[in-house]
Amino acid sequence: MDAGTLRTVPAAATPSRPEYEARMHRVLEHIDRHLDEALSLDALAAVAHFSPFHFHRLFAAWMGETLGDHLRRRRLETAALRLIAQPRVPVLHIALSVGFGSAEAFARAFRGRFGCSPSSLRQQRRGGRLDFRNTDQVDRKIDQAAPQAPSDDGLSQPTSMESPVNVKLIDRPDVTVAYLRHTGPYGDPVSQFWQHHVYPWMVTNGLLEAPRYGISHDDPSITAPERCRYDAGAEVAPDFVASGDSFKTTMPAGRYAMLHFEGTTDEIGAAWRALLGGWLPDSGLQLDARPCFEFYPPGSRFDPATGVFDCEICVPVAPL
Repeated sequence: MDAGTLRTVPAAATPSRPEYEARMHRVLEHIDRHLDEALSLDALAAVAHFSPFHFHRLFAAWMGETLGDHLRRRRLETAALRLIAQPRVPVLHIALSVGFGSAEAFARAFRGRFGCSPSSLRQQRRGGRLDFRNTDQVDRKIDQAAPQAPSDDGLSQPTSMESPVNVKLIDRPDVTVAYLRHTGPYGDPVSQFWQHHVYPWMVTNGLLEAPRYGISHDDPSITAPERCRYDAGAEVAPDFVASGDSFKTTMPAGRYAMLHFEGTTDEIGAAWRALLGGWLPDSGLQLDARPCFEFYPPGSRFDPATGVFDCEICVPVAPL
């Protein structure tokens, strides 16, 4: 069977575009939540319900990078985030947590990707000099101008805010979330995404009164802006079927550090940095593989005159 076979299969015999997208979303979610595992081609193809032969080619065509390149990129970007947010965790521990077998192999790959050692990264972070968007040495072919982040929530940006004192540890149950995905720069594009795509979709599906979620899967100061992923959605019943190009996922149960925020989009980034860069390192806890998110419970307020809104910033935590 050659690479052209996919073009000759009758349309009725192949999944529709939404089904392809749903399968790829499941794979990307599985990867991010299991970076400490081997993640073989066969195992990931099984998650996608494709043959390994087809999956390998479909993934590269869909993502614009090979599976191997994607796995390496996600492991190193996640490691960079954890190195910053968990400065007291040994480098070896972080290397193992993202699937590297030794500190030496991790250091070589990290330097190849970011142009500095893991230890040097931490020193740059403390000195307020860190900007991955300008130090990536390998495959980041993007503009050097920093994109406007949504709420400027990049962890690598220095902050002078003190550790917040009103952080609560809460236990959340599993919840099903229906969502739309935005892939690309954060900031104003995400605001436009909510306004022009998410809000009409929520109206159509009767979700305006449901608890809402904003899930940033990537740190825009680490990940190239064109690869940043953001999910906007609402809590639904497990058997909910939404119209439009939407997907469903399960927000995992467990313990979260929660910080109530009230302010504008220009201010929420400082709250994220204070929670992750100030509170977390002194908490005796660490990030795990579940996603961070902003939670907007029913009754959340937004003042269009001032831009002030409120939400709960939720960060998944586990014992060190």
